[in-house]
Amino acid sequence: MTKFVYSVFQRVATARLLRKMCLLALTVPFLASATIGLATTRENERENENKPYAIGLWGDLPYSPAQAVGVIKLIEDMNSQRLAFTVHDGDLKAGSNSLCDEALYTQSLGYFNALKAPAAFTPGDNDWTDCDRPSNGGFSSRERLDRERQVFFSTKFSLGQRQLVQAVQTAPLCLGVSGAVPCVENRRWSVGKVTYVTLNIPGSCNNLCDTAIDPEEYAARNAANIAWMRETFRVAKARNSAAVMLISQANPGWDLTDPTRAPLRDPNTLVQTDGQPDGYKDFLLALREQVIAFRKPVAYVHGDSHYYRIDKPFLDAQGRRLENFTRVETFGNSAANGTNDVQWVKVTVNPRSREVFSYQEQIVPSNRVAVPAP
Repeated sequence: MTKFVYSVFQRVATARLLRKMCLLALTVPFLASATIGLATTRENERENENKPYAIGLWGDLPYSPAQAVGVIKLIEDMNSQRLAFTVHDGDLKAGSNSLCDEALYTQSLGYFNALKAPAAFTPGDNDWTDCDRPSNGGFSSRERLDRERQVFFSTKFSLGQRQLVQAVQTAPLCLGVSGAVPCVENRRWSVGKVTYVTLNIPGSCNNLCDTAIDPEEYAARNAANIAWMRETFRVAKARNSAAVMLISQANPGWDLTDPTRAPLRDPNTLVQTDGQPDGYKDFLLALREQVIAFRKPVAYVHGDSHYYRIDKPFLDAQGRRLENFTRVETFGNSAANGTNDVQWVKVTVNPRSREVFSYQEQIVPSNRVAVPAP
């Protein structure tokens, strides 16, 4: 009896062992295949992160009915190219003798949503700060900015026919008509291995000069901008971004060389020297600190002075040029020449390249005035 029981137990144990071996034989290839598949997926993700793509930059448009027609042509030109996204860097209209009314925001929203690519926007002085000028309707600047936040920034998505999900500065750090409000116009997003950020930094001394200046509004928003900018560099470092691009409206002035288009500024101390209220020094000091610490390419896109250029005007405190920093100023209104400067800038973004960004002006054929297209 004992031998029989032992024999039964032995057969059962053998059967169990055989089943386990069969299961192992089936599982090992599956696990190996899954591991290979996971590695392939990760490799594909890395490959996609490093793929080149193009974006479109424009701003300070339109300032007249003729330029409004030109903007339609500009949008058609953008739509004819494959763009990852577009950004308008502020000023939806002329600074004077043009109303900051609902029709302005409706027209502008129509422009952005006519773009096939995701469309980002950052406010400019002409569409909120300067709205308190009598010739612009004598609006409250804070109320107009509140309205822009409702029209253009009511969700976490970009504008445009395709949309991007954007991180939003939701902390109530800015000021509106009724007090503290979220700075929802400040956005951040990534495409591939590059981080992008918009900051509400308008002209007219950043709301410290012109009609009905508002130091309290400036102070709150400036602190919020600095916090959002610093957070952006932290995020970029954490995700190992290859580069950062910042987009705002104002030309803050970088040095003493350009008095016709920007505030004069000591390039070493970043102190404004022309006697005008300085709404940019504290931000520029914080930006310089972050640019130096980041070490990788940083592009700063703005409009405001209506003069297309790409240069390196940012110096450190010892007067040495920041090699990893590039200023990009987009085309803008050319009042005397109609659609002459109703153009845009195409940026090719290649995370695998050393400088990441390369720039090409896009002259819309139907907007050429001085030398019409052949």
